[in-house]
Amino acid sequence: MTTTTEPAAAPATRTRTPLDPRRPDPAYLDFWRERHLCTLTTPRPDGSPHLVPVGVTYDPEAGVARVIANRSSKKVLNVLAAGPEGARAAVCQVDGRRWATLEGRAFVRTEPGPIAEAVARYAERYGRVPRENPDRVLIEIVLERAMGKG
Repeated sequence: MTTTTEPAAAPATRTRTPLDPRRPDPAYLDFWRERHLCTLTTPRPDGSPHLVPVGVTYDPEAGVARVIANRSSKKVLNVLAAGPEGARAAVCQVDGRRWATLEGRAFVRTEPGPIAEAVARYAERYGRVPRENPDRVLIEIVLERAMGKG
């Protein structure tokens, strides 16, 4: 006797369609406002992924995610190596069944104003002001896609 089984349907809570990163739903945005350690993925010059823990802030009104970093870090060098068109990058956070990913093109910013704004947003999200760093730069990801379940 042969039995056939239907493939299981995807859970109703699973997000299959990307979200608009400029118009997140309230739960998704609230999740990005909570204090969570995140990851940043950038491509190495050979194309392999470089994945590191970072603090991230999400600004849907501006359509960007921000990561402050040291100018000599591998993540910054990876973004710079991609050239003027920027590097494909993703930031992600997870907490149990809740997860969120933001994807887009990353660029390195060195201007004091944008760096100061990123530091202020970091302090707001993470509850502490990062130490002074004269070599600080900003990795700014211009968002193209958002996925997840907040």
